[in-house]
Amino acid sequence: MSAPSDAAQRRAIAPVICYPNETLPRPDLALYAAARATAHKTGEVRIAPREAACFRVPAGHFFRISAPETPQVGDLNLWNAHDLSERFYSGKSRALHGTHLTTGERMWSSFPALRPMATITDDTLAWYGIDDFGGSVHDVIGTRCDPYTGNLLGGSQYHHCCHSNLTRALAAETGLSLTEAEPHVHDVLNVFMCTGFTRDTGQYFMKASPVRPADYLEFFAEIDLLGGLSACPGGDCAAEHSSDTARCAPLLVEIFAPAPGALAGWVSPPLNGYDRSHGV
Repeated sequence: MSAPSDAAQRRAIAPVICYPNETLPRPDLALYAAARATAHKTGEVRIAPREAACFRVPAGHFFRISAPETPQVGDLNLWNAHDLSERFYSGKSRALHGTHLTTGERMWSSFPALRPMATITDDTLAWYGIDDFGGSVHDVIGTRCDPYTGNLLGGSQYHHCCHSNLTRALAAETGLSLTEAEPHVHDVLNVFMCTGFTRDTGQYFMKASPVRPADYLEFFAEIDLLGGLSACPGGDCAAEHSSDTARCAPLLVEIFAPAPGALAGWVSPPLNGYDRSHGV
């Protein structure tokens, strides 16, 4: 169908932000920074290439993700450590903050809780911004590489996709069967992954991650967390994301406890206050 005579005027209509976020509760980054300055390391989990592992972070503690050897991206899931039904809500986090997350922005949980699960407190890749292709780092637009899409598009039966890795890791951590664990695996924060949408076709793209061994993404746990992190089989995702031939490297998760009294006055965020008696 041909364009209408007023097509240019219709395209020129100014956009409106769907979810103005000025009224979002703001994290006390100064308090978090002061607590982090005196925190001590309590543990670490190393994630092998093309595998995933789980880790636990108590509320009020910090965790840091890094790629200590060579550029490597990772897929991050977060759950309430006491209730797997409360989990990271990638779509709502995207709607509230934008397509890529950085310092001061939060990972929000699923309905009906809808509260901050973790706050990004330090991002050494914040300098990257948005490049000329529309790409940026740490996205909440991609889902996770999975065997079902691989089969759909190419008939592959690859089982070291991030979805598969996270399923196995969650099952091993919780004692759930693979069948029971799989529905809890959810859309991710693509840590260190550089992505965007093409401007001509609107397709999701990836490009080589700018992450270096000294870089990290650090979080403050707002609630007791169970995390799952997969070292993507695509390595730095310069060319592919489900591969046994791409150069892959480990990821590292480090956990830090604040000094006693460092978070005086801080409380874990409550469940969302919407009154469900009015109707869901």
